[in-house]
Amino acid sequence: MAVPPTYVDLGKSAKDIFTKGYGFGLIKLDLKTKSENGLEFTSTGSANTETSKVAGSLETKYKWAEHGLTLTEKWNTDNTLGTEITVEDQVAKGLKLTFDSSFSPNTGKKGGKFKTAYKCDHINIGCDVNYDINGTAIHGAAVVGYEGWLAGYQMTFEAGRNRITQSNFAVGYKTDEFQLHTNVNDGTEFGGSIYQKVNDKLETAVNLAWTAGNSNTRFGIAAKYQIDPDASFSAKVNNSSLVGLGYTQTLKPGIKLTLSALLDGKNINAGGHKLGLGLEFQA
Repeated sequence: MAVPPTYVDLGKSAKDIFTKGYGFGLIKLDLKTKSENGLEFTSTGSANTETSKVAGSLETKYKWAEHGLTLTEKWNTDNTLGTEITVEDQVAKGLKLTFDSSFSPNTGKKGGKFKTAYKCDHINIGCDVNYDINGTAIHGAAVVGYEGWLAGYQMTFEAGRNRITQSNFAVGYKTDEFQLHTNVNDGTEFGGSIYQKVNDKLETAVNLAWTAGNSNTRFGIAAKYQIDPDASFSAKVNNSSLVGLGYTQTLKPGIKLTLSALLDGKNINAGGHKLGLGLEFQA
């Protein structure tokens, strides 16, 4: 193993099996384009079939590769404006510096983040300073890896309260075909996941979670099957008998269709099931 993943990406392969290819209760449209000079545009729109709420966002990104500089501008239908400036591998190899700011003209709310990240063989660390109306918070995380084994720690320190408000640990093991992840959040939330790539077409995942003082264990199993290079089928079920189904089809290069459904296994005949439709265009 060269560079370990960031803390939030520990167990990512299992998370992706449970989350990607689904969009329950949403009609979603994504449009991604890239110009010859490297300017990228991403536009997203979605409608909630239950609440009829419509949301959208627009993002432009420009990469100045020779200087390791990336400039990103964001806007969403909540009328929040965001600007992100990133410099990578310039001050030192493996060091990434990011300034992220947001502003809402309607409310006058402002926020800012200064992020630092450094990665090299066997180490991936990060420290973010977040400033908003609630005060200043410092988020830190570190992951070390050796011969497939991973260990990480994540914390949040709130300056206004002068104490650590989040303290998470994680341990795992990773190979190309198998991943094991366990975590403890604030000493009360326990979780674990297993990912296995059975073959080139089939991937499976299992997750478990429980809370101290509560005897109820939450668990789920999921699988993704690659039918052919252009189509895949996903399925998942949890201990609440909620069954998720997803089908993704590449209609032609740059156009992808996603269909999904969430069924309540305990009340099949009662209705209330959720359907989802997604279209993605990329040019």
